[in-house]
Amino acid sequence: MNNENLIITDMGASGDNKHSEHATLCLGIESSCDETSAAIIDSDRNILSHIIYSQIPEHQKYGGVVPELAARAHILAIDEVIKLTLERANKTIDDIDVIAATAGPGLIGGVLVGWMAATGIANATNKPLVAVNHLEGHALVPRLKAASATDSATNIDVEFPYLLMLASGGHCQILLVHGVGKYELIGQTLDDSAGEAFDKISKMLGLGYPGGPIVDKRAQIGDAKRFHFPRPLCDKPGCDFSFSGIKTAARMMLDKTPESDIDETFINDFCASFQSAVVDCITNRLHNALNDERVKNANPKTMVVAGGVAKNSAVRAAMENLANKSGMLFAAPPMNLCTDNGAMIAWAGLENYRIGKVVSEPIAPRPRWPLTEL
Repeated sequence: MNNENLIITDMGASGDNKHSEHATLCLGIESSCDETSAAIIDSDRNILSHIIYSQIPEHQKYGGVVPELAARAHILAIDEVIKLTLERANKTIDDIDVIAATAGPGLIGGVLVGWMAATGIANATNKPLVAVNHLEGHALVPRLKAASATDSATNIDVEFPYLLMLASGGHCQILLVHGVGKYELIGQTLDDSAGEAFDKISKMLGLGYPGGPIVDKRAQIGDAKRFHFPRPLCDKPGCDFSFSGIKTAARMMLDKTPESDIDETFINDFCASFQSAVVDCITNRLHNALNDERVKNANPKTMVVAGGVAKNSAVRAAMENLANKSGMLFAAPPMNLCTDNGAMIAWAGLENYRIGKVVSEPIAPRPRWPLTEL
């Protein structure tokens, strides 16, 4: 394991974490894509330790995640990541009350690595085991309200029910979150997800992987009005998304543009114009969702964004503005908890453990596992 790829994001130096002796401690393990991560969280919402081993350097040369390489990297990293997580929290496995791990959805090779590690620990120590849906980890982590929160969006109590924009990996959905394990689908993408669209635009422009943060940074200094991208479905009723048309339009524009014209200013303006189109699609669909009878009847007080796209500055700003105009609170995870991480799995594990949802017999991890099937 290359230690240069380790990201330590716990909320204090090892041994300095203070928590109630009566709090429940959960070890959460995440390995569904290209991060091997583990965290220890207590039921008082304290993050005692949080380790992420990022595989991005291994996958950058291919412009995206290679599943076989990801699974192999998880195998090589998982034991050390768990060991370091315990050390950073100044705990032993005997101190842990609950084990939680991602059981899907995700790249099944990676999911199996983390799940088998968690199952082995739980069986060897006779501790309860929680099978966490990776998407539910994203959906519930805004409720963690980590002690490191520094802005209003990450420092509010998110109560059920809430309206959630979930954009993670290949998923892009609007959901009503009624409670733990209780999700009502309001709208979803019919083709590409927002995250996939960002990655593909970045690859077209030769900017690298992962594309989302790169495009966002470029867009912040670009002219969003220079290029016109379509806003698919924005003139239609309903809450479903479509991003493939924006991607196709981008490809056609680039094919018609002489290479000599594609300078830094062109790229910045192109990213800004593309990002503006994506943001308009998201806010249009959310506006429709607010007028959906199911949402109106549930009367959620908070609008939440979660998943990797929740790190996007323009998406966060636009959703916060829409929430304010609609008389709602706006919530988002801290930046370091937007992408895949062990802390969200540990927190979802605690939320499920509270209501008695633990593994009572062997289960098979799933590459696909819709939230509506929980």
